[in-house]
Amino acid sequence: MLDTLFTDARTHYAWLPEPVADETLRKIYELARWPPTGNNGQTMRAVFVKSAEAKERLRPALFPMNVEKAMTAPVTALVAYDVQWAEQMPYLTGKQSDQYAAMTQERRDYLGHFNAVLQCAYLIIAARGLCLDCGPMGGFDRATADAAFFPDGRWRSILLVNIGHGDPAAVRPRMPRLAFETACRIA
Repeated sequence: MLDTLFTDARTHYAWLPEPVADETLRKIYELARWPPTGNNGQTMRAVFVKSAEAKERLRPALFPMNVEKAMTAPVTALVAYDVQWAEQMPYLTGKQSDQYAAMTQERRDYLGHFNAVLQCAYLIIAARGLCLDCGPMGGFDRATADAAFFPDGRWRSILLVNIGHGDPAAVRPRMPRLAFETACRIA
């Protein structure tokens, strides 16, 4: 299983025409919501873009190199964070706290974005654990995506993750990774 989640995991750019069931997307979220985040901040929000109409709404936000990748993927998760995530903290922590209200909006945005990125990684691992492939992409215009999917401004997009069954014939050769000695220290 560790190979599926880590060493065999690849970024996919081409997709087989196999759909992903809505129940599978629910299971991905169910798995991704449990791992740890900072103070249990559940800031990630996601729109699973599946329908042809929704894909067309997403298209104008995509950078040219990513149009085909997203349009042919069975699902593209538009991952965002909730700008007002602190409203949920009394429920999530079981206690009232003024610490979030006292934070600057800049600090709340930082924490919201940080925890959502962490949860997005869990979402990718959950999808991989369910034998799906993923292709995360940062190449899109966030303002355009937000206008199309989050016009009230409450959610702000951070990443796209294509999800489905990747075409194994289109997988690129594995690129190198940094060695422990280059990337880590033990103090």
